[in-house]
Amino acid sequence: MKKKLIAAVMTAAMAMAVASGCGEKAPTTPTTPNTPTTAGVIKIGVFEPLTGANAAGGEMTLEGIKLANEKVSEVLGMKVELVVVDNKSDKVEAANGVSRLIESEKVVAIIGSYGSSLSMAAGDIVKTAKVPAVGCSPTNPLVTLNNDYYFRVCFIDPFQGTVMANYAIQELGAKTAAIIQDVQQDYSVGLSTYFVKAFKEKTGDANSIVGTASYNTGDQDFTAQLTNIKEKNPDVIFAPGNYGESALLIKQARELGITTPILGGDTWEAPDFLQIGGAAVEDAAYSSHFTAAAPVTEVSKTFLADFKAKYNEDANAFAALGYDAYMLIIDAITRANSTDSVKIRDAIAATKDFVGSTGNITLDANGDAVKSAVINKVVDGKFEYFTTIEP
Repeated sequence: MKKKLIAAVMTAAMAMAVASGCGEKAPTTPTTPNTPTTAGVIKIGVFEPLTGANAAGGEMTLEGIKLANEKVSEVLGMKVELVVVDNKSDKVEAANGVSRLIESEKVVAIIGSYGSSLSMAAGDIVKTAKVPAVGCSPTNPLVTLNNDYYFRVCFIDPFQGTVMANYAIQELGAKTAAIIQDVQQDYSVGLSTYFVKAFKEKTGDANSIVGTASYNTGDQDFTAQLTNIKEKNPDVIFAPGNYGESALLIKQARELGITTPILGGDTWEAPDFLQIGGAAVEDAAYSSHFTAAAPVTEVSKTFLADFKAKYNEDANAFAALGYDAYMLIIDAITRANSTDSVKIRDAIAATKDFVGSTGNITLDANGDAVKSAVINKVVDGKFEYFTTIEP
């Protein structure tokens, strides 16, 4: 079954690649690019949610970034200083934080953010200021679309949605599905859209999505949505959203007697998901970017060992993506042989076959990483690797 799943996703991914075109983002002409303001110091900004609804994801990502900075703390003979701001899981705070990094701290590049909506809030700011940003895990296609200054080291939702649709059909035998989405999160709405598209195409049934329900970030009671979906009796429920709301939703679904398999996306990979959901999230499956159980490169092995030594626990996908985002920027600065933010941007855009902890990274014409996806499941209260899907 796994071979069929991989083949199906490869076909979809190839079609997307043809549609998106080839080549790199066009280099731009600098106006007043940021350069180091302190002799011998290069500043790289980080804006992640360290408080609020997405705090767990931001904290995990920052752990990987800090580890990378400790491992490579100098480039071009200068010290690399991380300047970290908390975007508080809020779009306005994300925009303000990035503006502060650029205008006050004079960073030459930026890492962030966990959460597609938070990244998109900073998009126009980095583009106007001509300071490159590299996202670790924002998967919505709009993050980088028409923005020559935004890149990412993760796969995007069209691929992720297709992966989970094929998993539902090939591994679970699903012929019908229902969607439960957070309408305030671009991530949730976008991923749901791509799942629906792929599911209909793969089943060959335009009516295979039997119901759609919506909620808002921060909601605690999902009884109405779940009762409506229960009446539709779908073979599978796709419910991508923040780890907290998703865990509560699954818990309440089981309390209502819903035994239908529930699937999600990469945001589920957080200890809070397991703690909040408890036994109810057993067998829940989701797509991810990385697994400690299946290192894909020699860098993966080194990263896993270093992370274990520093934090005394196995690395997670978000830490690995944070690590890769930092290392990719360092690699770009080295190749550019410059601290000019525009030249760094052009070097990032030219990234090809960069060996990271999450795999080999090549950035396409939109600045998106072309790379594999992992499917994990909750088994005995822990995240367990199931399979890897290649693009």
